Parts: sequence; structure tokens; C-alpha cells
Amino acid sequence: MEKLDDFIEEDNSELYEHHHIVVDPGQTPLRVDKFLFNRIMNVSRNKVQQAAKAGNILVNTKPVKSNYKIKPGDEISVVMTYPPRDVEISPEIVPFDIVYEDDDVLVVNKPAGVVVHPGYNNYTGTLLHGLAHYFKETNQLEKVENGFGYLVHRIDKDTSGLLLVAKNEQAQTRLAKQFFDHSIQRTYNALVWGDVEAEEGTIVGHIGRSLKDRRVMTVFPDGEYGKEAISHYKVLRRFGYVTLVACQLETGRTHQIRAHFRYLGHPLFNDAMYGGNAVLKGTTFTKYKQFVSNCFKIIPRQALHAKSLGFEHPMTKKHLYFESEFPADFQDVIEKWTGYTYNHELG
Repeated sequence: MEKLDDFIEEDNSELYEHHHIVVDPGQTPLRVDKFLFNRIMNVSRNKVQQAAKAGNILVNTKPVKSNYKIKPGDEISVVMTYPPRDVEISPEIVPFDIVYEDDDVLVVNKPAGVVVHPGYNNYTGTLLHGLAHYFKETNQLEKVENGFGYLVHRIDKDTSGLLLVAKNEQAQTRLAKQFFDHSIQRTYNALVWGDVEAEEGTIVGHIGRSLKDRRVMTVFPDGEYGKEAISHYKVLRRFGYVTLVACQLETGRTHQIRAHFRYLGHPLFNDAMYGGNAVLKGTTFTKYKQFVSNCFKIIPRQALHAKSLGFEHPMTKKHLYFESEFPADFQDVIEKWTGYTYNHELG
């Protein structure tokens, strides 16, 4: 299982770890929380008990309490959140919008260009620093357990849109289970190169770090490396040389949409890391190349937006659903392509 320190930059990964353990034949009866505390590295007894309280410890596919006595042959499945990294988070003013907030969760709309979590080359100015400032300014430091919130997933630095944050560890643990069960609803909108052939489809292929460049994720269709990744897509609008698609994720692998669409032959528009920052489709006319260059200037990032987010509230169990509008750069580039398509009768 990859640890947080293995992530070179922001990604789409859910921030939890999954353990599957089969109890040895000679094991004597023992409380499951004590067994897991002894078995899993760098975990506290309290975190194990939090996981049990949230229904995240299953024995033979059924949730158990902390005092369950394990026996030989038991199959234990555990979903736990990663511990907070040992990085000082000081309040800083960082741009983001609050979409929803209550005592347990926060839904934010993150602009492109903001890193979510401190990491390699990004130790200040992250969303967590901004959250620390927000909680301080709104006098919530006593309510928010660590002063800056708990992440359960992340989106890329240059991806805009919705992100879910927990205010306490119990909420985080319960939400992590929803991500593990694939019950979180997430829709992204992407502008991709080319005229995507099918109106809708599913991209399946294990995703792992490239064997040549660890900054880039690669699809391994035979599953020899990486982890299972499933993306569903539907065409929203066709512009001849590019296509606007909606993507729904079953899994949340690093750079999943970006890697899957490159594998499909349709890299995201202006995605430099995955080859989308060149004129991949269209004519050889100078005016067309200039048009694309102008579009790149309008949206100097991959054209990817986290459009919607739906989940079960970790405490009330009520289903919540949110949508966000395109940011200005994404909206402007869509309008540019709409005008180009109309003027050149590509559609």
C-alpha cells in the first residue's frame, strides 16, 4: 500500500489504507482491537477503536465491535484513515469557496492552482493551510480536532472543483469506508482531444506509476502492475476536434481520468504531463494552430473540473449532493470551441 510520502504531487487517491488479514490456525482468543494494534504498524489503539465504531472492521464480512474475540481462520478486513502527517500547518490565506458546512463535514470548491496537502515542493499555501486560517477566523479551533480538518480524498493541483473535508476523526473514518465501498458519487467534466467515438463507455485498466517516469501514471491493461481502476464516461458536447465528457469514477486512483483518457487515445486538453498540450487533432492551417494556442492561454492547465459530489453524511446518514459551476477559464474555453465549431461547421 502506498504511503502519503510516496505521492510526488497531488492526486485523486482516497486517503485511507485497507488491510486484509487471515488469522493464523494457532491464534488464541484475543480482542480484535488488541490483535490489530499488535499486527498493524504505526497504528494507535484509539484509531483501531475508531475504525470499529465506524463499522470499518469486518470479520468474515460482518462488522464487529472492538471487544470481538478473534479465532483461528477469521478473515479480518479493515479500512483506516492515514494518520496526519508530521507537518506543521500554520494559518494562511488561500482561496477557496465554502459550498456546505456543518459540525462534521465541509464541502469546498477548490480553484485550479491550489495544492490540497503539503508535499514535495509544496510545503506552504495549500488548502489545509487555508482551512486552518478559515477555522481560526470563524472561531472553530475547539470544534475541529486538529485545527485544519481531515482529508478523505484529494484532487490534483490544477484540477478545479469539489472536495470533501471531515472536521473530526470519526467523520473521516466513516467517510473513508464510503470511498472504499465506492458509494461516494463523483462526477468530473473534462475536455479531451479528439472526437470520442462512443456516446458513453467504461474504461477499465490497472493504473500504476510509469516504469520510466514515476511522476506519470500508466494504464496496465493486463493488470500486471498497479491497482484496478474503472472510469465511466458520457459525451456531453462534440466540437469536432475536442469533446466535452462527463466522467464518473468507481475507483479513485492517482491521475485516473488523465491516465485513462490518454490510454483511450484522447488526452485531456492542455494536460502537459499526459501529452495534451500539443495540437493533436485538427487542421494544419496556421489560423487553427493559433486558435488552439489561444485556448491554451485561456486555460493554462488540464481541462478537468470536479463537477459533483454525493455522499451519506457520516453522522446523520442523510444523503447530500452538490454541484459546482465551471470556473471562468473552463467556461471561456468551452465558449471558444463552441464559436469555432459554429463558424467552421464542424458539428
